Amino acid sequence: MKKDIVKTITRNAVVAAIYFLLTFASTPIAFGQVQFRIAEALILLCFFRRDFTIGLTLGCLCANCLSTLGPWDILIGTLATLISCIGVSFCKHLLVASLIPVVINAFAIGAELHFILEINLWLGVGFVALGEFISVTVLGYMLFLLLRRNKPFMDVIGANKNLDFKF
Repeated sequence: MKKDIVKTITRNAVVAAIYFLLTFASTPIAFGQVQFRIAEALILLCFFRRDFTIGLTLGCLCANCLSTLGPWDILIGTLATLISCIGVSFCKHLLVASLIPVVINAFAIGAELHFILEINLWLGVGFVALGEFISVTVLGYMLFLLLRRNKPFMDVIGANKNLDFKF
């Protein structure tokens, strides 16, 4: 039992660190009106293990501390990731799961950009949706379609659900 808790904490710490580092490495395109966060593809890990919600949320929280939008992005952006992860973790179809963060982030972050940067609401929603779609639905979906057949990878992440999903 104790060994499982240590593994879970370790896996989540690694996921949080990877999310943060990917966002940090892509800072110029990860924040602002047009957002392209490569790290968002990791949200699909929750499709295979619900507890990755913790690591992804913590990684996003740390990454959002770099945001020029300050405390609002720390709060709203992290909450949007938390809700997205929870939604993905209950989904049974990977493609549908990949669309959940697109919709949630588009409206949450789009509204945040509207109120803070005073940009057109629908423009903000559209730009965030586009970046999220590319990161999660295109890159993340393709990545996890390939990795699902890699038994060592699935063992490393400790996948315990949706192991036999169909697209």
